[in-house]
Amino acid sequence: MLSFLPPTLRGVIAFILLVVNTLFWCCLLFVLSPLKYLLGRRLDPLLNRIATAWVACNSGWMALTQRTRWDVQGVDQLSGKDWYLVNANHQSWVDIFVLQHCLNRRIPLLKFFLKHELIYVPVIGLAWWALDFPFMKRHGRTELRRNPELRNQDRETARQACAKFARTPTSVMNFAEGTRFTADKHQTQASPYRHLLKPKSGALAMTLDVMGESFRSLLDATIVYPGGVPSFWQFLCGTAPEVVLRVQQQPIPPELLHGNYEQDSAFRRQFHRWVAAIWEAKDQQIEALLAERAGTAQGPA
Repeated sequence: MLSFLPPTLRGVIAFILLVVNTLFWCCLLFVLSPLKYLLGRRLDPLLNRIATAWVACNSGWMALTQRTRWDVQGVDQLSGKDWYLVNANHQSWVDIFVLQHCLNRRIPLLKFFLKHELIYVPVIGLAWWALDFPFMKRHGRTELRRNPELRNQDRETARQACAKFARTPTSVMNFAEGTRFTADKHQTQASPYRHLLKPKSGALAMTLDVMGESFRSLLDATIVYPGGVPSFWQFLCGTAPEVVLRVQQQPIPPELLHGNYEQDSAFRRQFHRWVAAIWEAKDQQIEALLAERAGTAQGPA
C-alpha cells in the first residue's frame, strides 16, 4: 500500500512500526512472565502465542511497506502441533525475519540458540529470556585451555533448554555455519562450497541427543537473495527485489538420534557425513536458483 513512497521514507515507517510492535508485545510479555513462577510451564503456550502475534504483526508492516517479491515453496505440509529441527544457511540478520515471516503459524515458534551478549539487547533481550531462548557463552581457545571445564557450560545450558522444549511443541532453529556468510570468511575457511561456509555439527548433534525422538523431521531451509544479500536497513526500505525460500522436510536417521559426539569418533564421522551431504545439496540448490534467476533476467537470446 505504501510502496509508492521513496525507499528511505518506507524504511523509516517500517522501523517505527517494528519498534512500536516490539514494545507493545514485549510489555505484555513482561507483565505475564512473573506468573511463570506460580504456574510453571503451563504459561508457556500463552507466552509463545504472544511471540507469534509479534511475528504476525511484523509480517503486516512488511506487506504495508515493501515491494519485495516472495518466492516460497515447501511450507504447505507443515504442522503447528509437531516438533521440528530447523536448519538454514545464514547470510544476514534479515534471514531471521524471512524465516519467521514464512514459517509463522505453520510450525511452532522458532527458538534460537543465542550468544550470551544478546541478553543485554534492550527490551528484546529480556523477551528472549522470558521465552526460554538459551543464551550460550563462547569461550576462546586460550580460555578453554586454562579451564577445560568451561566446555561443559554451553552443553549443560543447551541440555536444559532442550529439556524445556520437549514439553511444548517447538521448532529448534540452527544456523549450522555458526556465523553469517561473507566472502572473506569463505576465503579464510577455504570452504569447499560455493555459497556456504563449512557447517558445524556440534549443536545439531547435542540437540538430537537430548530430544531426538520428539522431532517430526529436519526442516532444511535454503534462503537466496537473487538481487544481492540485503542489509537490515535495505530490507526495511523494501529495496530487496526478491526473497527465495525453499524448505524441505528430511527424515532424521534413527542412528543419529543419540550418540556421544564429543568422544565417539565413529559417530562423529557419521554425523559429519550426514551434515555434509545436506550442505552439498544446499549448495547445488543455491547455485541452481541463482542461475535460474540470472537466465530469467537475461531473457531469450
